[in-house]
Amino acid sequence: MSSRERVLAAVAGVAGIAAAATLATPGAAASGRYQHWDDTAYRGQIEVVRSADGPSDPTVLNGTVFVDRDRDSRHDRNERGLAGVEVSNGREVATTDSRGRYRLPVYDNMTVFVTQPAGYQVPVDEFNVAQFHYNHLPAGSPDLRYGGIAPTGPIPDAVNFPLVESRLTDDRRLSCIIAGDLQTYDLDEVEYARKGAIADLARRNDYQGCGSLFVGDVVGDDLSLYDEVKGLTAQTNGPARFLPGNHDLDFDATTAEHSFDTFRAQLAPAYFSYDVGNAHIIALNTVRYPCTPELDNADGLRPECDDPVNRPRYNGAIDATQLEWLRRDLAKVDRDKLIVIAGHIGLLNWADEGSAIHQVDQVREVYSLLHGRKAVALAGHSHSIENLRTGDSMQGWRDLFGVQSLPFPHLTVGAIAGDWYSGQVTEAGYPTALQRDGGRPGVLTLDLHDSSFQERFTVTGESDRVQTQLGLNSPTYREWYVARSAWNRNPVGAAPELGDPLVVDQADLAGGTWLTTNVFMGATGSTVTVRLDDGRPRAAVRTQAMQGEDQLVGPEWSDPVAVAEQLVHGGSVADRTMHLWRFALPADLSPGTHRAHVTATDIHGRRFTDSLTFRVVASR
Repeated sequence: MSSRERVLAAVAGVAGIAAAATLATPGAAASGRYQHWDDTAYRGQIEVVRSADGPSDPTVLNGTVFVDRDRDSRHDRNERGLAGVEVSNGREVATTDSRGRYRLPVYDNMTVFVTQPAGYQVPVDEFNVAQFHYNHLPAGSPDLRYGGIAPTGPIPDAVNFPLVESRLTDDRRLSCIIAGDLQTYDLDEVEYARKGAIADLARRNDYQGCGSLFVGDVVGDDLSLYDEVKGLTAQTNGPARFLPGNHDLDFDATTAEHSFDTFRAQLAPAYFSYDVGNAHIIALNTVRYPCTPELDNADGLRPECDDPVNRPRYNGAIDATQLEWLRRDLAKVDRDKLIVIAGHIGLLNWADEGSAIHQVDQVREVYSLLHGRKAVALAGHSHSIENLRTGDSMQGWRDLFGVQSLPFPHLTVGAIAGDWYSGQVTEAGYPTALQRDGGRPGVLTLDLHDSSFQERFTVTGESDRVQTQLGLNSPTYREWYVARSAWNRNPVGAAPELGDPLVVDQADLAGGTWLTTNVFMGATGSTVTVRLDDGRPRAAVRTQAMQGEDQLVGPEWSDPVAVAEQLVHGGSVADRTMHLWRFALPADLSPGTHRAHVTATDIHGRRFTDSLTFRVVASR
């Protein structure tokens, strides 16, 4: 086997023994409760009622939230209205009365949506896309390449929101799929997603109650691909919901007011909320486009926003209207509920901790609104996997936003696209696409139990047992890293070759060689132990302490398995990661074949084992 083949094999989980968890995953235990999704799904749409005369007061929108007993999406006389349900126009939040009725002020450009209550399910269309909102834009969008919102005309007499009773959405134990950055730029990439993560989701039935939330960058700038995305969600087994990302923009919109019109027309409101079990899930729009110097760069930290006419850019931000809606929405939520707050650009993240535009300007305002509540933040955007825990701290958060440490966990969920579908195409029909942190593509599952949660990452094409990636970081590797990086910038002559990455010589050992363990959902509180051959287990050391320091970047802090693939076959380079552990190999390790047995224990006490066989030689 050549060195190139060894690297690809390691990426595919062949070079070492696949990691095996000693605890069953929560979703696997729960899957027996579910019937076939197509047999139980509530398919329908909202009811828009119009008359020739129109409403008596066009400044007010009326409607009813009702239990659709016959599942025809029409509010029949014998179907009861549901009291105590929240309905919003994106500004105000109304609560339905004893007959399920609501009243909301009308604005020229608004999206009206219902907050699904636990114990009930909103309808889904034939593609499993949740149907719970109505766009009101009388004259329609300005001229946009991808259409935007067609003219809706005057306000209707009523917008009624049908629901059906659902035991699944009120279960004490629920699994929620949180899918990051599908980000398909063309039909080839749609097929990569179909053969990869979507095929995995099609085989799972443990998320019917909560469904899937795609946290932005649903497509890659070409909004005509939304129809293809719906074809993908049609294969999943639960309601599909979406929030917008910076590649879901109407880039020809000249103001932020219309920058997500096509997204709103095709998929979902720009922001909304829903309840499942004892959790309140909030989907935010954290992308402002085009950003402007007055609103986004008053402090001088976002010069990208200084020329919105000639060089329009986006910024991580929540506008004042949405922030006020968030305050009103949270005011309706019992304080014992878990708040799951999701946005495309994370409130804060690790990969871009030193960048203002790739985090959310209003992070401290959001923290203030959530003060005293049990919460977890979810995000995509950075094409990395991050399990940030309460108390974690980084220099960039302090310098840019004045945040000393995280008040609750923040999870960056990885990307279905991985590193933008880069790398070699595997036999399974999708690319390796190793992410910026060396993690493999996949989806995150949030397992809810009452108001508690556990997170788990599922690598595309693998079981939940695969949670680690093992490699060797030696002086030979580090020298090759520098040489190959330089050659990639100026490819003259033959490319430097790494050789066999699982062979080290005694000079490598003397110069410092580490066995590296990339624990995809590794976090503060996780541990890694290494047992060499028949020796005793010894602790490995995490490379990034998360104690207020800056990022550690470079070959000595990199994941050698990922980098060996990325520098040769393209994509980002995993020259930093917050979930890498290193174990120094003894300088006097004897020549011959050795086996490292690795045990990673996550913060929930779940243990995962993996092993790596390597060889020591006297000299290369």
